[in-house]
Amino acid sequence: MSLDELYTTAGDDAVVLNVHLQPGAGRTSVVGRHGSALKVRVAVPPEAGRANEACAALLTSSFAATSVELVGGAKSREKRFKLVGVDLDDFRRQLERAVEDGTGGPGPENRQTGRR
Repeated sequence: MSLDELYTTAGDDAVVLNVHLQPGAGRTSVVGRHGSALKVRVAVPPEAGRANEACAALLTSSFAATSVELVGGAKSREKRFKLVGVDLDDFRRQLERAVEDGTGGPGPENRQTGRR
C-alpha cells in the first residue's frame, strides 16, 4: 500500500493526515499504519478532548509542524488532522519512517491469559 493513502496535500506547506487514534493506551506513540490511516496511541483518556490534544501535540513534534488542527472526527477514532508549516518532502520521509519504525508493539498483554 502506498503512503499517499494516508494524507492529502492542502497547499504548499500543509497536509491533512488520516489518523486512527487509540486513547487510554499505556504510552503515547506512533504505532504504524492502520488501513489508510496512521495509528497513534495516547496515554490519556478520551475525556473533554484530551486525547485529541495529546494526539495533536505528538503530531506537531513528530512532523515538525508549526500548527496542527483537528479538522474531522472529533468524537471518532478515525480522525483527520491538518498539519501546517511542513516541508512536503520532509513530511513524507518522516511519515515513511513512522510507519516502518512504529514502536507501539502489538498492544498490552491480557493479564489473565498472558496473551496479547
